[in-house]
Amino acid sequence: MRTPGEGATADRPVRRAEPGEGEGRRPGPADPDDPAPGHPPGADLPGRRPSVVLGVSAGIAAYKACELLRLLTESGHDVRVVPTREALRFVGEPTWAALSGNPVAADVWDSVHEVPHVRIGQNADLVVVAPATADVLAKAAHGLAGDLLTNTLLTARCPVVFAPAMHTEMWEHPATRANVATLRERGAIVIDPAVGRLTGADTGRGRLPDPKEIFEVCRRVLAGRPADLAGRRLVISAGGTREAIDPVRFIGNRSSGLQGYALARTAVARGAEVTLVAANVALPDPAGATVVRVESAAELRAAVLEAMEDADAVVMAAAVADFRPAAQSGSKIKKTSADPDPIHLVKNPDILAELGERRREGLKPYPSVIVGFAAETDDVLANGRAKLARKGCDLLVVNQVGDNLAFGTPDNAAVVLAADGEPVEIPRGPKEDLADVVWDLVARRLA
Repeated sequence: MRTPGEGATADRPVRRAEPGEGEGRRPGPADPDDPAPGHPPGADLPGRRPSVVLGVSAGIAAYKACELLRLLTESGHDVRVVPTREALRFVGEPTWAALSGNPVAADVWDSVHEVPHVRIGQNADLVVVAPATADVLAKAAHGLAGDLLTNTLLTARCPVVFAPAMHTEMWEHPATRANVATLRERGAIVIDPAVGRLTGADTGRGRLPDPKEIFEVCRRVLAGRPADLAGRRLVISAGGTREAIDPVRFIGNRSSGLQGYALARTAVARGAEVTLVAANVALPDPAGATVVRVESAAELRAAVLEAMEDADAVVMAAAVADFRPAAQSGSKIKKTSADPDPIHLVKNPDILAELGERRREGLKPYPSVIVGFAAETDDVLANGRAKLARKGCDLLVVNQVGDNLAFGTPDNAAVVLAADGEPVEIPRGPKEDLADVVWDLVARRLA
C-alpha cells in the first residue's frame, strides 16, 4: 500500500483514519458522575481485568456455554457465571465454578450480605446470556426479576448480548419476535440463532451459534464499539466466485472471504441484522448473520438482489469474476496429445455498477448506501478513483493485492474513497479494524 498521503491531490488529500475510528468506546450519558454504558465504576483501575457476566438459561445448548466461558477466561476476562435454577439441571454448579474460578449462584438469597442482585450487574463490563431461551428473552423484555439472572439484567448499565437458542417455532413466534425487537430497541445486541440440527431430529433456525463466533461478538462489544447500526439491515458479499469450465475445473481467484466475514462479524456486534452472501468460503458462519452460500457470479448477483429488498446498505466485498466461459462442458475435458481448444470467455454482469444504476434510475429495491471493494496491483489510487466514478457507489475500499497482501491474510490496509468527501487511509492492521472504519463511514451516511 502507498505511504500515508501518497497519491493525494491538492483538493482532496488522503486523511488517515483517526484514533478511535474502528476502536472507540460506546457513547455515555452527559452526566459526568454517571458511568457510561460499558464503563462501570473502576473500569480503568490499573491491573483490573474486564468483568463479564455469563448468564446461562435452561436450554440443552447450555453445555456449549462451557466453551464460551473457556474462551472468555483464557483471554483474560474475569467471568462470573449466573445460571438460572433450571439451567443447573443441564450443567451443574461445580462445573461453572471450576471453569470460571468464581462462586456460582442462581438465587438472590445466596450471599445476601453482598447484595448480589445489584452488585453483579453494576460491576460488569459486559453481560452475555448464552443460551438465551424464549423464557429469558420474554422476562428481560418485560423487566421481570424473579431470579439472580433477571435481576442482573435489570441492574446492568453495560452492553448486553443475548445469544438465543430454541426450536424454530419458538423463535418465529410473534411473541418472541416482539420481545427481540423490544430488546434491540433498548440497545441490547440480540444475535440471530444459527440454522442447523436442533434437539432430536429437528432442523431449522434456532441453534446456538458457534461459541467461538459468540466470543468474537463479545470481544468486539468489549472493545467499545457503538451500537450505531442497531435496526439496520445490511447485505455483505464475501469470498470469490467460481465460473465452471467443466464439472472439475473452474476460473476463480484467491479471495478467502476473511474481510467480508470480518465486516459481518463487526456489523453484528454493532447491532445490525446481517445477510452474508458467501461465495466459496470455508469459514465458520459469523454469529448472528444469515449466510447464503453461492458459487458463481450469476448466483451471487441473484442472492444480493433478493437480500437487498429491505436493506439499508450493501457492501460488495466479494471478488467477483469479471469473465466466465461462454460454454461449460458437461463432462470432464480429457487431456490428449493434441493442444486443448481455447476457452472463449464472456463478461459477467457488473453487480456493483448495476446497484449504482438501479439507484440512479430509482428502480426499487436499492440500498441507501453502496460500498464497493477494489483489489489493485498497481496505480492503486488512480485505478480506484476511476472505478469509483464508473461504479456509482458511495464508498470504494481500495487495497493493494499480491504476495502476502490482502488475500488470505489476517490483516489488511486500504484507502477508502468517497463520492462525497476526502479519502480515508486505513493503516495495516486486523481486518476487523478495517471493517469498523468502513462501518463508521457507513453509519454516518445512514444517520
